[in-house]
Amino acid sequence: MEENEIRQWLIECFGPVEGEMAWQQFAQLPQPLRDQIMSQGKDGLPKPSEVQSLIQALGAGGLNTMDDMKRTVEEGPINVKLARSIALGKVNGGDAESSVSAEEGQSARRALSEANLWLDSVCEMNPAPGEAQVLTRADWVNGTIDAWAAFAAPVAQSMGDALASVISERLGGMFDGEISGMFAGPVPIPIPDSMKDPGQLIRLLGNTSYAMQLGQAAGALSGEVRGSFDQGIALLGNPAGGLIIQNINAYADSLDIPRREVLAFLALQETAHARLFASVPWLMPRFEALIGKYARGIRIDLDAMEEQLREAQSMNPESIADAVNIAKVGIADTPEQREALAGVETLLATVEGWVDCVVWRAGMAHIPHIEQLREMLRRERAVGGPAERTFESLLGLDLHPKRQREATAVWEELTARQGSEARDAKWSHPDLLPALEDSASVAASDATAGASAGSDDAQVAEGAPKVDWDAELSKLLGEEGGDAQDDAGPDDTDAPEGGDAGK
Repeated sequence: MEENEIRQWLIECFGPVEGEMAWQQFAQLPQPLRDQIMSQGKDGLPKPSEVQSLIQALGAGGLNTMDDMKRTVEEGPINVKLARSIALGKVNGGDAESSVSAEEGQSARRALSEANLWLDSVCEMNPAPGEAQVLTRADWVNGTIDAWAAFAAPVAQSMGDALASVISERLGGMFDGEISGMFAGPVPIPIPDSMKDPGQLIRLLGNTSYAMQLGQAAGALSGEVRGSFDQGIALLGNPAGGLIIQNINAYADSLDIPRREVLAFLALQETAHARLFASVPWLMPRFEALIGKYARGIRIDLDAMEEQLREAQSMNPESIADAVNIAKVGIADTPEQREALAGVETLLATVEGWVDCVVWRAGMAHIPHIEQLREMLRRERAVGGPAERTFESLLGLDLHPKRQREATAVWEELTARQGSEARDAKWSHPDLLPALEDSASVAASDATAGASAGSDDAQVAEGAPKVDWDAELSKLLGEEGGDAQDDAGPDDTDAPEGGDAGK
């Protein structure tokens, strides 16, 4: 690439005035660095529109001056304002609807109201306070991004410390211990002495890079989630939850099931989660403690991080993104982390199993295709999508209920044996929750049984009586003969896909 090409690229990115300023700064760079940049060719540079979008996002994230940048580093390991801006930019740049029509809002609210009425007959827990919301994708981002950032903060802090350590202690010689105008950007702002330290600057880059990844993931996930409890935890400030109607409509269109049924089923899922989290005050703090314990235990492989940084083409947030990817620079879990991870998995499965149990009992008489909807949701949540896997790389934690089938069977057996009042009373204290089969035993059983292990998912702990689902269905419907064979309760004998059996 010739020098006039890089000059033209800078002008297209920043405009004629600031582009010329950026060119003057580029011309002052050491010759080896200029050669390295130009050797990439024009195709190796980001598109001017991408650069402009990034500048707009940084401005919206409060990174307009060096003082802003310094303050951002001091405020915390993640620039939440920047993450929100990037997420909303991704949402608004797609096919997202800016509002919910009155007709769709009324249908969703009616479905949520009916769901609460149906749950009253099978659940001892009261409805969550307030009114569930009918959300756009942007509403979901605004309502949940702070919660995601809070979960990710310990990981981001560890990453920031490791990045600063690698730059200051191992790569400091590359910069002669001080940052000069090469990082000043297209606007010639003097760099304060406090920001000339490579370690301090890399904290800013790590902070910004992490926020960019969080924003990208939240923006992508906003197009997939259908309710505020889709990750199995309470993320929305409104305890009654909310439904993302555009995504529900898209999901219903992809199925050969009436939209009314799909909406009714997802409304049941949302209201059941909301009742549980609103009625069990220790539940969300328990999740937060377990996730925090795991995140705080994350250790960084400084050698791997140094390698990632050396391979980066330039010191900007996008080029060091791999250096803040847990999958590439994290050290294997400690015993304490494995214990916390097992606790998260078990609690997630216990929550999802209870929800699955009460949703089936509440909706079986009203939703003809409830079995198909339940099975699709189980498999979908067990496998997860691209956006969820991105969050895994940020949190280092897999938020999927791997043992939901087993937990559902336990709750169903408990309901059939002791009734819904005794079942829901188990949530009064974590020590009263029914125990799931030991994870190691499940894994060993799966390895022995192979592909045929799918039928074992529905079994409860050894010695537990089997449930006559036909009789249970007839009892709930008030029928004598139990002729509802096709609508019988949870039939988990189909082989699971995507590792749904758990471990």
